[in-house]
Amino acid sequence: MIALDDKKVLVLGLSPSGIAASRFLLEGGAEVVLLDRRNTADVAKAAQEAGLSKTKLKLGATTVPKERFDFAVVAPEISLRDPLLLEAKERGIPVIGEIELGYQQSLCLNIAVTGTNGKTTTAQIIERVLTHCHRKTAISDESSAPLTSLVSKTKELDFLTLEVSSFQLEHTTFFRPTIAVFLNTAQDHLDRYESMAEYISTKARIFRNQQPFDWAIVQSEALAQLRALNLPVPAKVITFSANNRRADIFLDRGLIVSRLEDWAGPLLDMAKCKIGGPHNAESLMAALAVGRVLRLPLEQTSEALKNYELPPHRSELVAEVNGVKFINDSKSSNVGALHRALLSIPEGRAGEPNVWLIAGGRDKRFDFHDIGPLLSRRVKGAFLIGEAREKIRAAWSLFTPCTLMDSLLKAVSEATKLAAAGDIILLSPACSSHDQFRGYQHRGEVYRRAVAEWAHTTGSGGDSGDHQKTEQESKSEVSR
Repeated sequence: MIALDDKKVLVLGLSPSGIAASRFLLEGGAEVVLLDRRNTADVAKAAQEAGLSKTKLKLGATTVPKERFDFAVVAPEISLRDPLLLEAKERGIPVIGEIELGYQQSLCLNIAVTGTNGKTTTAQIIERVLTHCHRKTAISDESSAPLTSLVSKTKELDFLTLEVSSFQLEHTTFFRPTIAVFLNTAQDHLDRYESMAEYISTKARIFRNQQPFDWAIVQSEALAQLRALNLPVPAKVITFSANNRRADIFLDRGLIVSRLEDWAGPLLDMAKCKIGGPHNAESLMAALAVGRVLRLPLEQTSEALKNYELPPHRSELVAEVNGVKFINDSKSSNVGALHRALLSIPEGRAGEPNVWLIAGGRDKRFDFHDIGPLLSRRVKGAFLIGEAREKIRAAWSLFTPCTLMDSLLKAVSEATKLAAAGDIILLSPACSSHDQFRGYQHRGEVYRRAVAEWAHTTGSGGDSGDHQKTEQESKSEVSR
């Protein structure tokens, strides 16, 4: 544990994590200097709203102050190649991440979840299971609940449930989950990492300090990739997979089944759950494995899983109007997430394509070609928006008709002109939202409003009833 009293600490990054770290350090008696290279109106507003009056705050910073710092805390959004971070390291200032700071000060065990897709869903499911089984927990993620904002609660908790990104793992030193969950790997953040190998290696830091008596719950396909890169997993391992029936926990015709010793047999019927699809099945498998490790009763665990519903912007059915379904999968920020979304949607009649896809945004150096064969089977046409639209058209135009659009609103308008009963208009961007939107939530809300406005102008919105199903009425149809 780092003693904070009378320490002078440099914090890099005015983000929720950087702000939470600054507040925690101030409460511990440290002197804080907070730097951010940005100096936009949004950043200035965030700084004002943060209420860090005792912090020395510098926006538009180009250099680190010529002062002595005991250590530096870096927020997740700060790149490894950020000039301020590089300068701090060159000056010999010890650097840790916000999650490392919070971990070292916490007073309970933690369950950490990482992977390319499904982290939020899986962390929320695990939290639900623990709470349902009368274990005290709190959930942490880098934006809405950074770990340092929860430290004061940890003396009352049995476990912290952590959603952990590769960005957070970059500057870990002693961070050690009692149970580490590794969901999957797919192309992501290649605008930050030089290669997939570097990206996966960063993810694998979640296992770095685990001991042989800790637990690693790992998708079997991801474990094969870790082993191919000679990345060690020192803890006891439980594997799971929706596609590999040799995994310890696997999917068999809608049933989640275990082959673990003393726990063999069916565990959960997906038909009795409110979420569906292979990717969601894997989130449920991971939660079941956590329950097994913690010796939670299977009956109570299963009860919690059956009643779980997905958060917004994840294959969310917004409306069904005149037989056309509108699905908001704005959380999709990489090609792997788009792949999962398409597989979760029911096929059209006679297996014909039935999806009008809206995709695009800020490119993260993805290779968009690999998903082409799936597009040709499922997508009638794609409407492409954002900075990456030309690159995506070049990759997809051989597989499905592609139309460049100036905005999400125009893309929705054009898709509605072509969609017929039985079709699905899917927003699943496979890109970052930060070229045109404040985040994936903002992007999803814009889509929702566009759908609502279109439904109203066609006379099929509001109380029409016969033409428009509510989200609640149709949710299970989309998830299965």
